[in-house]
Amino acid sequence: MRPTPTMFALALLPAAAVAQTEPSVVPMVQASGTVLDISAQGRVSRVPDVATIRAGVVTQAPTAAAALADQAARMSRVLAALRRAGVQPRDIATANVGLSPQYRYVENQPPAITGYQATNTVAIRFREIAKAGGILDALVAAGANQIDGPELAIDQPDAALDEARLEAVKTARARAELYARAAGLRVRRIVSIVEAGVDAGSPRPPIAYARMASADAKTEVVAGERDLGVTVQVRFLLD
Repeated sequence: MRPTPTMFALALLPAAAVAQTEPSVVPMVQASGTVLDISAQGRVSRVPDVATIRAGVVTQAPTAAAALADQAARMSRVLAALRRAGVQPRDIATANVGLSPQYRYVENQPPAITGYQATNTVAIRFREIAKAGGILDALVAAGANQIDGPELAIDQPDAALDEARLEAVKTARARAELYARAAGLRVRRIVSIVEAGVDAGSPRPPIAYARMASADAKTEVVAGERDLGVTVQVRFLLD
């Protein structure tokens, strides 16, 4: 049979190109030895360096316009007090503005609107936690009648979390050595490391603030310490 151009083209192709329909299977190499999985946690403590306070004004009036006007006037005084306290404009953000009717309920009668309630809340963020108490007092003196906080947090936790990561791996290694000795084996190497969880020192839940009766009493805020943690899962090979 006389060869055709197609036959010559196929002859020039490599064998792998001709047999493209055959799947390539890469054998999985199993580690020889005993596999040990360890879960360990590293924790460090830091003093919070950021405080967030939510402060607002709640007003009530017979009409919606009157409630909003009263609320706006009081909120203006609150914001002025924050500026006098040294809080930067970039650290003040509106958190909530609301207006809702107030009802009177009488049995067997439809609810009747008796007035309106207006609210305006701002979130204040600042780094000098020692000043938090003074700012709370200044807010109340300026007319704020709804305050939550402070929430204390760590602004940049990355360096502390890296320290916790080192501690977690070190703990996992020590624990693996313990298991290996108990089993009459030795740790050959680490097969894998997986970061299973991170706790960056979540802010504490807000606490209600109540001004003390004495005019001379001052509010104090104590930062304390916050724990940060990292959990890792490490696989070791023993022999």
